This record gives sequence, C-alpha cells and structure tokens, in this order.
Amino acid sequence: MKRRLLVLSLIACTVGVNATAQQDRAMTHFMYEKMSVNPGATGINFLDGFCGTSIYRNQWDKVNGAPNSVVLNVEGNIDRYMTNTGVGIAFYHDAIAYTRQNTAVINFAHHFQLGNIGQLGVGVGIGITSLGMNPEWVPPTSNPDNSLPEAFSQTKFDANFGLYFKANAGYYIGLSSTHIPGPTFDDATSTAPTGLNSARHYYLMGGHTIRNVSQPGDDLEMNLFVRSDLVKTSFDLNARYFWQNKLYGGLTYRMSDAIGIMAGANVSELLDWSGTDLSTRAARPAQFTVGYSYDVSVNKLSSISTGSHEMFVKYCYFLPPIPISKSKHPRWL
Repeated sequence: MKRRLLVLSLIACTVGVNATAQQDRAMTHFMYEKMSVNPGATGINFLDGFCGTSIYRNQWDKVNGAPNSVVLNVEGNIDRYMTNTGVGIAFYHDAIAYTRQNTAVINFAHHFQLGNIGQLGVGVGIGITSLGMNPEWVPPTSNPDNSLPEAFSQTKFDANFGLYFKANAGYYIGLSSTHIPGPTFDDATSTAPTGLNSARHYYLMGGHTIRNVSQPGDDLEMNLFVRSDLVKTSFDLNARYFWQNKLYGGLTYRMSDAIGIMAGANVSELLDWSGTDLSTRAARPAQFTVGYSYDVSVNKLSSISTGSHEMFVKYCYFLPPIPISKSKHPRWL
C-alpha cells in the first residue's frame, strides 16, 4: 500500500492544473554534467580536446514509477580553430511514473581570459524539449472520469544561459538558468487539465580543489550545487579525495533527501597511459574515467526504498599538438 501511495504522489507532482514541480533531474555526479545545466562551462576545463560523458541514475530503487534519468553530453574546446571557444551537445532523458521528458541542447561558450586570475565562460544553449505521457488508467465501466489526462506528446523550443568562472587558484563558481522559455505542454485534444510545465530553473555551483594534500597527486575536492525553480530549493554538498589521480572516494549530502558515498577510478592512470594534466595542452592520447555512487534516503522514503544508484563513464580525447613547421629562408632555397 505504501508503494502505491508513493507512486500516486509522484503522479501528483507531475499532473495537475498548471503543475510546476521540480522537474529537472538531481544527479549526484553533477560535477561531470556542468555543461548540461550551465552552458558557460562548456569546454572550459581542457584545451584541444573533446570529452563525452554518460550518467545513469536509478532513483529510489525497487519503487515502481520512481525517477530514472540518463545524461549524455559531448563537449570540446576548439581553441585551435576558434579562439577561446567551447562547443557541446547535451541530451538527457527523464522518466517518472507515466511521463517521459527528453531534451537536446547545443551549447556555445566564449571564454574570456582574465589575466592571471582565471577564465570567465559565457554560454548559451539552444535546443528542444519534448514531454509525453502514456497513462494506463483503469476507468470504471460506467461514468468514466473525463478529467483524467490521456496519452499525448509535444515538443517545444528550449534555451539555457550560464556564466562560469574558473580561477587559476583552484576554485570555480557558476550561475545559470535552464528552460528559460518555460515551455508548457497541454493536450489540446483532451478536456483533462494536464498543464505540465517545464519550470524555469536556476543553478548556483561552486567548488574548490586543494592540490597535493599529503603528497603530489593527492587532492581534496569540495563541491556545492544549488538548484531552484522558485517553488522548491535544494542543494547538494560533496567532498572527494583523489589518490595519485588514480582512485577517488567521497561523501555526498542532498538537503532533506539523502546521504551517500562515491567512488571512482581514472582508468587511464591505473593503466599508466602516457600524458600529463587535463587542463594543459597534453600529449595524452585519451583519458577514461568511471564512477559510482549510492544514496540512502533520509526522509520518509527510507522505509520503502533500498536507495539510489548512479553510474557514469567519461572518455576524453586530446588532439596532438600542432607541429611547428620550419620554413627555409628564400636566400638558402
């Protein structure tokens, strides 16, 4: 019975007159999908390379109708082709109860060099978002309820904007907004008041990395991520310790929702791939990172959910340095 009530509550959060629930996903590994919610961060963390990231989240495991989310993004810094420019494409899929939302966005960011202080990324994301529902009602044999929404799907224009500052001192801060048009999805063929709304969201992110804590390659990273749709506000706070840039472990907390653990590995370092730092014009041909997190609910869901699982993979390829051509003086030809 509790599970059924939970599913009904999930449906209530997504269906109703002018419903504007917290619709954007909440990922524990938000550090690896910054460009998805902040276009200003696109391509700012590396030079002459492209990175692809995939994140899968199974929230509230064992609960029927609970959220499932997938994020796929590819971003790159094309400085050698267009100075101080980052480009990327992001796709994410959210499923909750009988609703499905898919969003695809193309990002463009310009990176302003602020001397020895750092870089400021200003970016925009333009794309589309589609939302559909396919409810499976069991109506009574007589006097059917016409207020129940029917199956439908719609696609609308979407846009994001973001500012992202990366300091040379090892910290970052970003401010962004997604779903700026606030697209509304309504089934015009039905008398049911669906009124599903991709509410405009606002994000504040920040973090700091302390390098070489106990020895070279051992770093402590701390991150804060705040999200709000002006109806509900929540935040994530986490800390990770990196050992020799090969393995990491950490803890995470989501306000009034969950606590969890994180672990991951830089496979390229474990396999001793040649190269140097991500943020330099490196000789490394590629870099491969994997990670996992497990969250335990600290609210009423703790009695019926076994927790939330999240996994990610990230692959980066770096272009080789441009060879320096030596031209002969005409006199010696």
